[in-house]
Amino acid sequence: MTTEAKVNVEEKLACNKYNVDEGHAHIALKEEGADNLFDQLILCCPAALYRRGENGARSFDYAGCLECGTCRVLCGDTLLERWEYPQSSMGVSYRFG
Repeated sequence: MTTEAKVNVEEKLACNKYNVDEGHAHIALKEEGADNLFDQLILCCPAALYRRGENGARSFDYAGCLECGTCRVLCGDTLLERWEYPQSSMGVSYRFG
């Protein structure tokens, strides 16, 4: 007999606490960059922070960042102007829910 575990990712992410540093984004994107690399970020970011609008325009919001480094590993300096951990007492605080 097997049991299937079901996890609601949005519900789990909502348990986290985010202290966003509005004055200093810890991730900054370059203005230019390959579309296929940006599409990889859309698929791979566990917090779904990278998106495209209906017109194809890129958007990104660092406020819900999990600080996992997936975008840094995938794209390095090809799309990212800056990737650093948030300053002390800023960023995500993981909660179990």
